[in-house]
This record gives sequence, structure tokens and C-alpha cells, in this order.
Amino acid sequence: MFKNIREDIASVFDRDPAARSTFEVLTCYPGLHARVFHRMSNTFWHMGLKWLGRFTSHIARAFTGIEIHPGATIGRRFFIDHGMGVVIGETAEIGDDVTLYHGVTLGGTSWKEGKRHPTLGNGVVVGAGARYWGQSISAMVRRSVLTRWW
Repeated sequence: MFKNIREDIASVFDRDPAARSTFEVLTCYPGLHARVFHRMSNTFWHMGLKWLGRFTSHIARAFTGIEIHPGATIGRRFFIDHGMGVVIGETAEIGDDVTLYHGVTLGGTSWKEGKRHPTLGNGVVVGAGARYWGQSISAMVRRSVLTRWW
């Protein structure tokens, strides 16, 4: 767990020139806090403790302004910058080295069970305010910035 947190902190320094110290990142970066909470809620979710996973994600949303469903799959070195209003749905899959900016929605396309939320490939950057529903964003756009898909 601590290896993952160290890796997440390093990804903040790699992608945010405003980050000044590890202490600042640990105490003042809601994207990092949301990621730590998501690891807990996702663990509960996969243990079959669905309510506890949802409740943990609910507390995280109140604390950070970022809503990540405990069923979402998130890769390594995931970074949310200025995270207020970010929403990530239950069946979303996020690859390694992905960056999201504030106000991004990875939303569902149906009320039916099964895959309803987008998949982001490795290295994708999603710009502020983007709304994306269904299908996938992969290596084709991984080096460019996704700003709006609706």
C-alpha cells in the first residue's frame, strides 16, 4: 500500500509544477486523498462488502468533492488535478498514467447491468469539464488532450 502511495505522490510531482513538497501533496491534494479512499472502498467492494465500499466512497466524496464508485478499476499513477466535480462510474476502467482535470465525468450509457462506463487507455489526459459516456479512449488519443466528447 505504501509503495502505491509513494508512486502516486511521485506522479503528482511529475504532472503538477505547483507541487512544492511531499507534505503539501499529502495534506492538500484531494485527488491523492480520493485515490487512497478508492483503494479502500474498492477492496471492500471486491470482498463482497458492497455497502461498506459505497459508504467509504460516499465519505470520500464529502471530503474531496470527487466521486469514484468503488467498483471502478483504476491503474497505477492515476492523477486527478483540481478534482472538484470529478465523477467516475462503476464499470469505468482507467489505465496507467492517466490524468483527469476538474469536472470530468466518466458516465454510464444505460440502466442495464454490464459494462456502461468508458475505458481510458494508458497515458490518456482528459481536460477540465469533459463529459464522456461509454466506449473507450485508447492509444489513438493518449498523447493528446481529450476535452469534450458529447
